[in-house]
Amino acid sequence: MNPSRPLIFRKGLDMKEAVAGELAAAYHSSLVNDVRAGGFRHDDGRLTVHLAREFGFCYGVDRAVDYAYQARRRFPGRNVFLTGEIIHNPHVNERLRRAGIRFLSDPEERSHVLGPDDVVILPAFGVTVGEMARLSAQGCTLVDTTCGSVLNVWKNVVRYARDGYTAVIHGKVRHEETRATASQALKYPNGRYLVVLDGDEASLVCDYIRDGGDRTAFLDRFGDAVSPEFDPDRDLARIGCANQTTMLMSESLEIERMFRIAMAARYGEAALDDHFRAFDTICSATQERQDAVEALIAAERLDLMIVVGGYNSSNTCNLARICAAKVPTYHIADPECLMSPDRIRHRPVGAPSTTPLGELVSDGWLRRHGPVVVGLTAGASTPNNIVGEVISTLARYTKDRC
Repeated sequence: MNPSRPLIFRKGLDMKEAVAGELAAAYHSSLVNDVRAGGFRHDDGRLTVHLAREFGFCYGVDRAVDYAYQARRRFPGRNVFLTGEIIHNPHVNERLRRAGIRFLSDPEERSHVLGPDDVVILPAFGVTVGEMARLSAQGCTLVDTTCGSVLNVWKNVVRYARDGYTAVIHGKVRHEETRATASQALKYPNGRYLVVLDGDEASLVCDYIRDGGDRTAFLDRFGDAVSPEFDPDRDLARIGCANQTTMLMSESLEIERMFRIAMAARYGEAALDDHFRAFDTICSATQERQDAVEALIAAERLDLMIVVGGYNSSNTCNLARICAAKVPTYHIADPECLMSPDRIRHRPVGAPSTTPLGELVSDGWLRRHGPVVVGLTAGASTPNNIVGEVISTLARYTKDRC
């Protein structure tokens, strides 16, 4: 194989039928199918579960997991690697390890020297431009599962860089997707990026746009969130807004509004098009899941809400934030977090992404007697079998008491 022209699979590996049964056995749930068919409602004794109408695996995640299983089946005699977690769900990643897929992010794999005999799967989040170039130069066979919604953001960030606009990205600077998106700006020599986590950080940048400020203090504050040689006095004169696709849409739109106002205040409405650009970069699946929990909370009187998904899953954390504003909410990683009818392990909703992803143990989470109504949703990285196990556990716990 010519190392300068690696083999890249982007549309499957012609093994879809071969792995369909394995995927169904691993991730599907007949109980969840029944709940869907019953109007997204499950009644069992004193328990009523209302399932959000959009939840769990999205198309992009389903495709990424499918391609990973296809890759393992297609190349039985070769090393098959993932650059890191394929999605942010510990159960899915552990199953892939058990299937024989190795993770380059694991300590024991970091010294492995990749070459033309190795197969490397790129995750749904994508990889940075530099990582893609390195893997290509090493001649690896690549299986690219990058989500189409992420690719759409990349195209726009590249346009910003081409046209001389700094990409201001609403996202988590250490998240794989945000790192990959930011790297797209560097495809052009004068490409620049700045990552802001939330409204507070956006407000600091907007103040600098309007009034200027201490350049050194600005760079100290955003040190690892800006492109090399970033100069706020130069690089905030023309900006284009983008975001990590799994962020809370209402927050992304508010940040976009803040930047538009700041640029208009600095340069005037008449000149705004020369200094500011924006486009919708929340993926449809993320928005559908956020809309679905909003609708569920508005339509039903819930005693509590359970949100299931990885603690490092951005879209799951944002679902929990939406729910917690209206109803007592527990973000759990898996059914084992439902320790007993009295105790639950869960991630604190709204915990800063810079703190360890520790769990709390809370008591008295489930009503002891009488009817109990539970809302349930799951992040886009959570398979149906996990959702089904949560429903079964809730039913068992509420049968223990009447």
